Amino acid sequence: MIVFDLICDEGHRFEGWFGSSSDFSDQQASGLLCCPQCGTPAVGKAPMAPAVPAKANTQDTSTAPRAMEEQHPVSNKPMPAEVQKALAALAKAQEKALKNSTWVGDKFAEHSRAMHYGEQDEKPIHGRASSEEAQNLLDEGISVAPLPFPIAPPEELN
Repeated sequence: MIVFDLICDEGHRFEGWFGSSSDFSDQQASGLLCCPQCGTPAVGKAPMAPAVPAKANTQDTSTAPRAMEEQHPVSNKPMPAEVQKALAALAKAQEKALKNSTWVGDKFAEHSRAMHYGEQDEKPIHGRASSEEAQNLLDEGISVAPLPFPIAPPEELN
């Protein structure tokens, strides 16, 4: 899986998850990408810093600007208006649902079980779970659902 920071021609930034860089290009060329806020199909890669970890025995003293992803022009057909409206409504619904939800990171399955079995007060949570963890929760009768749009963990936000 590869995550790209995306931006529409209206300036809305969002994240897109793809199986590979070529999957992004294929979906863009097929007109399958659109902005979740405004619905425009004019979406491209936003500049992003490479995820290169620092060596443990060195300090980063560089002041050089970060490398940027190359922008590719969008040349696809506009998405139907009803699809744009549906995606925008879905994005707003997710935003509203997450407003009162607590990020629990990789401990999503653990917190879900604790609430289900009465070991912890029930409250809205969101986090990360592998497909195997999610399936195990469902098999135990614990209600879970994937988010329609990926979100960045709080520690990764600017």
